Amino acid sequence: MNFRRFLGLDIAREKYAFVKDALVGHVSAQKAADRWVKTTCGYCSVGCGMMLGLRDDKVVTSRGNPDHPVNRGKLCPKGLAEHYVLEAENRAVSPLLRHEGLLTPVSWNDAMKIMAAKFRNVAEKHGSQAIGVISTGQMVTEEFYTLGKLVQLGIGTSNFDGNTTLCMSTAVSGYKRSFGSDGPPGAYEDMTKADVVLLIGANIAENHPILCQHLDANPAKTLIVADPRVTKTAMMADIYLPVKPRSDLALINGIAHILIRDGLIDREYIRDHTRGFDELCEFLETYDSEYVSGITGLSTESIHKVAHLYGKANAAFIGWTMGVNHSSKGTETVNAINNLALLTGNVGRVGGTPFSITGQCNAMGTRETGFTSSLPGYRKFESAADREELAALWGISADRIPAERGLAYPDIISAVLKKKIRALWIIATNPLVSFPNIDVLKQALDELEFLVVQDCFHPTPTTQLADLVLPAASWGEKEGTYTNSERRVSKVNAAVPPPGDAKSDFAIFLQLAGELGCYDELFPGWETPCDAFEEWKRVSEGRLCDYSGITYEALEEVGGIQWPFPKNANSSPEATRRLYADGEFETDDGRARFFCADWEPFPEQPNADFPFVLNTGRTVEHWHTRTKTGAVAILQQLSPRAWLEMNPMDARRLSLRPHDLVDVVSARGRVRRVELRVTEVIAPGQVFAPFHFAEWNINEVTQDIFDPISREPNYKQCAVRVELSSAAQE
Repeated sequence: MNFRRFLGLDIAREKYAFVKDALVGHVSAQKAADRWVKTTCGYCSVGCGMMLGLRDDKVVTSRGNPDHPVNRGKLCPKGLAEHYVLEAENRAVSPLLRHEGLLTPVSWNDAMKIMAAKFRNVAEKHGSQAIGVISTGQMVTEEFYTLGKLVQLGIGTSNFDGNTTLCMSTAVSGYKRSFGSDGPPGAYEDMTKADVVLLIGANIAENHPILCQHLDANPAKTLIVADPRVTKTAMMADIYLPVKPRSDLALINGIAHILIRDGLIDREYIRDHTRGFDELCEFLETYDSEYVSGITGLSTESIHKVAHLYGKANAAFIGWTMGVNHSSKGTETVNAINNLALLTGNVGRVGGTPFSITGQCNAMGTRETGFTSSLPGYRKFESAADREELAALWGISADRIPAERGLAYPDIISAVLKKKIRALWIIATNPLVSFPNIDVLKQALDELEFLVVQDCFHPTPTTQLADLVLPAASWGEKEGTYTNSERRVSKVNAAVPPPGDAKSDFAIFLQLAGELGCYDELFPGWETPCDAFEEWKRVSEGRLCDYSGITYEALEEVGGIQWPFPKNANSSPEATRRLYADGEFETDDGRARFFCADWEPFPEQPNADFPFVLNTGRTVEHWHTRTKTGAVAILQQLSPRAWLEMNPMDARRLSLRPHDLVDVVSARGRVRRVELRVTEVIAPGQVFAPFHFAEWNINEVTQDIFDPISREPNYKQCAVRVELSSAAQE
């Protein structure tokens, strides 16, 4: 005990001292920086510009970059505390190889030789397709591009996907089907210009909070929020639509029905730029307001009002996130959203767009370059011309480029269970928390001959199962670029070196390429991420996602540049860019497609044994599986444990009280001792839990049901019951 402190003589003067900062005024002396490094936030897809403050070569503070066009100096709680991640106690600092059941430190040379030898052995015995790779949305674009070439052309497996399939593949598939290519058409600026902003299953106030400033900059708008739960975003709405779970597709079809019936459509745009309108009109005849009201639980008056607001707007913005994507009908729901935009000409219009708000900081970067669901530059696997073009750029035979995509993430796991995949490389993701129906994944990983996990942290639930752990540099320790939801490319910079023997993912990929003997062919002379960036610029030139005019120097100066930005761009780097403003789409005939997507009940309906519908989601303090934010004391203190939200009516019926510890039970598993929150933000018959917490892993109970088109999981709408925990009863 500090007796001077106890007696009041020691007031911790040094600890709580303040100094004057020239920019922001008084700050804690512990946070006073002597130099600053510009970078971009490594959490969500908003793409906030940041300043990392250093003193004595250590990062001591994070601050929003006031000159960055996305956030103008603002940061959310995660961004403000992001620098603490760099000195987390559980950082991975050396390669670890499992020996006699224990993970033991080895040198990088040994780790790479063993990894290359194991992969070769599996390929020789079972073929190269017996190797699977699962990546992330959190590396820099240069690393995604490098990894794609390494996996597809060096290792020679097309069974390569990312955890972006767990959050964004539905939006990708929907854009491709409607418009012929991936890529959100609009920009954040559209939220400031729209007459009507319709958010469907998008709780941006907690998941993408900095986007709220773009809404706030448009006081004249009407904000409509459709969500089963009264989220913080719903509380901001002018009109809140408390839709029943998974009834969003019926609502959208109902709006489209009214638009066509009441003549609130742009017939000239439809005639000149679309296909399938007559079929859509016939299909939508059954979606009258009475039918839709019965499905959604909304009044016919509210459906009519929202449809007319949208249809009469000069510019209407529709945004969505995981509430739409996490569904076995997600892709078709995205197509229905795109239908609304096409019916009214709200594509490429200032203020008007169907806008997928992406999940991870660089999910867009991997969508553009990653060589997973499409070839780099939004090229198509099935297009011989696209394969020939890439082969010429790379100086290889086109026969080496796959003519179809490999297995998607959930299908890779299924292939492991069937022993078709024998070795797996997991990079910067933690599926032992994030994958649905965890027991299936656990069984699959037990079947592997060799599991490599590459991560910034150890131990995690996933690294603990690895045969080889590769320590990677984190955000703040490496250089490259991220692309955010509005296609804005921003620079990422290293402020400090990685801890111990950890290396950047880029360096790890090149070292493995050397061991596999493909470095000189695939990455000739490459030493830095800029080498990858320059090649990527050539690969993207002339494509929808054209980077050819972007330079690292321009990114540093401007703060971020939207693609497409070709070499001889006539507009300034600061200009806002929208896709399809000319009505020309990336389809074979240049026309967008209408899709007839019929509503269906969600797969697992509540019953006598499992009477509640479970919804899952996020909280503003944490990120994904909490690997990063759980190591940050201030964020952990703000949200230390999982909880379950339940309506007061249901709590009374079950004789449950606030803060009771309860078990959440489904046909697949049980999550124990979750703290109960009794609140009217959740409707009767529904419950909600966040998915961040490994200690209360809600994915013990979720379903392994997937969208048949995008392969994204239906994380939401599973049937559960809630019981008072037995430990709480004792």
